[in-house]
Amino acid sequence: MCTTAQLREDLKNGRLDERLKRVYVTQSEVKLQYDRFCSLADDFDELFSADKEVRLFSAPGRTEVGGNHTDHNHGRVLAAGINLDAIALACKNDENIIRIKSKGYAMDIVEISDLSVHSEEEGHSPALVRGVVKGFKNYGYSVGGFDAVTASRVLSGSGLSSSAAYEVLVGTMLNYLYNDGKVDAVTIAKIAQYAENEFFGKPCGLMDQMASSVGGFITIDFNDPKRPEIEKVEFDFASCGHSLCIVDTKGSHSNLTDEYAAIRLEMESVAHYFGKSVLREVDEKEFKENIPALRSQLGDRAVLRAIHFFSDNSRVLKEVEALRNNDFEKFKSYVIESGDSSYKYNQNVFAPKQADIQPVSVALALSEEILKGAGAWRVHGGGFAGTIQAFVPDSLLDEYKTAMEAVFGENSCYVLAIRPVGGVEI
Repeated sequence: MCTTAQLREDLKNGRLDERLKRVYVTQSEVKLQYDRFCSLADDFDELFSADKEVRLFSAPGRTEVGGNHTDHNHGRVLAAGINLDAIALACKNDENIIRIKSKGYAMDIVEISDLSVHSEEEGHSPALVRGVVKGFKNYGYSVGGFDAVTASRVLSGSGLSSSAAYEVLVGTMLNYLYNDGKVDAVTIAKIAQYAENEFFGKPCGLMDQMASSVGGFITIDFNDPKRPEIEKVEFDFASCGHSLCIVDTKGSHSNLTDEYAAIRLEMESVAHYFGKSVLREVDEKEFKENIPALRSQLGDRAVLRAIHFFSDNSRVLKEVEALRNNDFEKFKSYVIESGDSSYKYNQNVFAPKQADIQPVSVALALSEEILKGAGAWRVHGGGFAGTIQAFVPDSLLDEYKTAMEAVFGENSCYVLAIRPVGGVEI
């Protein structure tokens, strides 16, 4: 805890470097944070006061690594927190009001005395704040007012889940300002999901919030979605000689809602054939024995998407085992298999109704050309448009980034790392 003036002085003299390194890993990354926090301190002084003692917080974005479109049918996923994060400076107030000003956005103001759902806030950030506060109260934790300024490097619309980072950031502030840090990361993630589902109006799963809150590699089994099994996967990504690249192909998600919805509906139509709700409840052997009848009743694409579900759900376990055995080469082979299955069987790389628009396909083809035998590549997130993911050997990083940006534009290739911690007070 320090004033903004003391914060600037501590940053300038490197007194916060060890704390920052716990979050940002390398000294070069630590140095990149100096200007960010100083700029945030300037914002705090201007909006609130230069005399108050502030505290520093951070929550990361996330990347999906394994289990593409498996979670909605109660499958397994592998995800990870990344080094792009949302940060905040905050201090308590005694007004029972939360004020959060994020760079580039209007100030969110939430009165804690009113934690009901506000329909006019649906789809807007005040709903997330109100929902997180209500979630804390539902769990019996303390809440209170605070003033905060935030800034984010988690790119909106990039598939890195900027909304989850914001939700976890708000929960992390409440955790340390009013609960002495005793709320565990899994609970904060569940509260964040509750806020997005019930207040923001988005029926998301738990993967995004869990990866942001816990950090590092995590695997989640949604067999019982009310009590998902979450395990942290210990792996030192910084030592494996690779970078994680997310390539934004600049493809538009507009007019694709029906394509995304069809994946879940077709998987569940196969489950319904067996009298089940989701594919996780279906025996894979029984499914294979009934493929002729399923093709006749539901069509080939539904069958192919079910094949993808079963294979990618099992593949998550293999990816986790490879990481735990420190076998990154084997892990990369599974990443390629996952992407191949998504492309051929899940068919979420391009939309047939827009066959002339295939930016993700182009990015994957170029990635294979450069990385075959050395790296790994796959569709990232929902698919059809948006981003791909690649694990790129450091020796090929410049070549890969140059090639991607020659096609998709400057700053379209984001070079990331896996962050070892989730939502934290710095």
